[in-house]
Amino acid sequence: MRFLHVNVFSEVPYGGNSLAVFPDATGLDPGQMLRITQELRHFESVFLFPWSADAGPRFQARVFDLYEELDFAGHPVIGAAAVLHHLAGMGRPVDWTLELKARTVRVKVRQDGRAYEGVLDQGEASFLGQPEIEGLASWFDLEPRDLHPGLPPQVVSTGLRYLIVPVRPGALDRARVRFDLTEPLQRVGAQFAYLLDADELEGRHWNNDGILEDVATGSAAGCVAAYLRRHERLAAERAVTLRQGRHMGRPSSMAIGAYDIGPGRHGVTVGGHVSLVAEGHLTELP
Repeated sequence: MRFLHVNVFSEVPYGGNSLAVFPDATGLDPGQMLRITQELRHFESVFLFPWSADAGPRFQARVFDLYEELDFAGHPVIGAAAVLHHLAGMGRPVDWTLELKARTVRVKVRQDGRAYEGVLDQGEASFLGQPEIEGLASWFDLEPRDLHPGLPPQVVSTGLRYLIVPVRPGALDRARVRFDLTEPLQRVGAQFAYLLDADELEGRHWNNDGILEDVATGSAAGCVAAYLRRHERLAAERAVTLRQGRHMGRPSSMAIGAYDIGPGRHGVTVGGHVSLVAEGHLTELP
């Protein structure tokens, strides 16, 4: 079975977030997809299932990390659309439609030199509460004064529920996850946490156990765009650059934007470059 190795949110190979894309995973079951993802050791893999020949640029997509299938993820979707664009040899921008467990999304892709640029419309963001959490800073081995004084923690979702935790400039450099955050996050209705320096537009994200840090978190970036728009830190229809991955030695850049749907309602976009690194074949399936 064929796969392509790409780097997402980087204009050049060996930067950004690595990803394995399987352009035609017909015949694989979920257990096999998980085993393959664990074997390749990318942070995530995406498996594509073509619809009928007359369906146009529309595919079903299933995303796995090293532990489970995800309802939604940003960088695998953008990377998958870029691979489809590459394999189709498209010389013009194309909107690719990908159906995930949580929602169906569109990614507009164009070729940009040797790389590709994809912009994902994540749709409308949901705001799920502003919890007051005693000892929140200690979750990340920080002091209360490290939390941003003018921006509250808030749970936001575009498919995955993130607790956005705004911090002061400089706090990201000292942060680490002190204990497994799964249960504390569940108590406030979140699945994951994202530390955000809203002044410098930089973020950090770990698995809940703190063992693995993510290089670039596209699903969280959409939540950040909605959060910044809600708190008047981002103008409508204006893209800004959110950075991540510096602490991993793989700096990544995500273009985030928000558009107004109605009073207090915001849609979001996340974009970035995708670089092709390698191509291979599995000679055996699990």
